[in-house]
Amino acid sequence: MNKNELIQYVTEDTGLKKKDVKAVLQSILNASTKALQQGEPVTMIGFGSLHPWKQTSRPARNPKTGEPVIIAPRTSVKFRAGVKLLEDLNK
Repeated sequence: MNKNELIQYVTEDTGLKKKDVKAVLQSILNASTKALQQGEPVTMIGFGSLHPWKQTSRPARNPKTGEPVIIAPRTSVKFRAGVKLLEDLNK
């Protein structure tokens, strides 16, 4: 399911206007991104949580040339599924 499919599903499920659902979803995504940028986890109880994760620099190889390169450190995100989500998936 992509973003547009999610908007369509919520529109049909709630009866809200598509533009309103789109605005709410964008606001949720913006707030989540801001929290992650500040190093805070984003938790949706029953669904799961997003945690910022600092990756350190590491050696690698260029697949074309075989030349060794160093991958720069960066911040990534890890998703941890909530208990209810896991239960629902495994029914």
